[in-house]
Amino acid sequence: MNDLAPLMQGFFTDKLMRQRQASAHTISAYRDTFKLLLDFAQRRRGRRPDQLGIADLDAVMIGEFLQHLQTVRGNATATRNARLAAIHSFFGYAALRAPEHSALIQRVLAIQPKRGDRAIVSFLTRAETDALIAAPDRTTWIGRRDHILLLVAVHTGLRVSELTGLKLHDVHLGSGAHVRCTGKGRKERCTPLTKDAVQILRGWLAERPCQDSDPLFSTHQGAPLSRDAVAHLVAKHAATAARACPSIADKTVTPHTLRHSTAMALLHAGVDISVIALWLGHESTDATQIYLHADMSIKERALARTAPSSGGTVLRYIAPDTLLAFLDTL
Repeated sequence: MNDLAPLMQGFFTDKLMRQRQASAHTISAYRDTFKLLLDFAQRRRGRRPDQLGIADLDAVMIGEFLQHLQTVRGNATATRNARLAAIHSFFGYAALRAPEHSALIQRVLAIQPKRGDRAIVSFLTRAETDALIAAPDRTTWIGRRDHILLLVAVHTGLRVSELTGLKLHDVHLGSGAHVRCTGKGRKERCTPLTKDAVQILRGWLAERPCQDSDPLFSTHQGAPLSRDAVAHLVAKHAATAARACPSIADKTVTPHTLRHSTAMALLHAGVDISVIALWLGHESTDATQIYLHADMSIKERALARTAPSSGGTVLRYIAPDTLLAFLDTL
């Protein structure tokens, strides 16, 4: 029986869109997961997606699909787990609407996320970020756009989706200058701007007499930049900046690297970890702890406090004479 299609339609329209009011990013991520899964199941079962049923997506099939993601498509563990989270969400929805498949559904829900190594975050130093920001050719419109985008990204730590989603009316350059963005979970937050960013943004806004609802960073045609476009321009200017600052060539510079660089700059400035979490829009400080692990200067200062002061030789403790005198009286 083909009971998969109506369940999947209800999952997207009823649960995700109506009940959860999921963001467009979440819906597109879940959509891509099931497009990949249905294509995989079609090749394994030999039937079109609209002919598949819940019984065709058993735990064995899901396990093989997850393995396929990593071994054939080359997905990272985090991507594999994100796909599994989407599948779990769908089967949780199906559990109440297809009780005849409860045993199969429970076996799928029992599939555990895969544990992966947590790499130390990569970030740019102050000299490297300065070289990157200076890389675009500001004699051209594209160069000026890229320059201010990199400056805002480094100074605010916004996610790439938050950067591309900024509108002209999201920029406030008066007292308490800031940008307002909508981040994960549709949570709004305001991020302050530095004086340098305010000055350059004023020039950029004056150059763009557009509607307030227009994107802050757009193509020549006025469309907002895509995530791929931002990733491309960051990589391009990183290659240019490596000529002036060769250490950049040893790093993989992505839009998220700029976000990490913002967090590390705040940490080096002595900003409390809870404030950094608020700045970046993290749900809790747990996600911000990775920057403490990446900051060697904090570890070096801790080591300096605990290291012996006599060139590495540990001295034997010698009690003061008054203490010895006291003990002698006992």
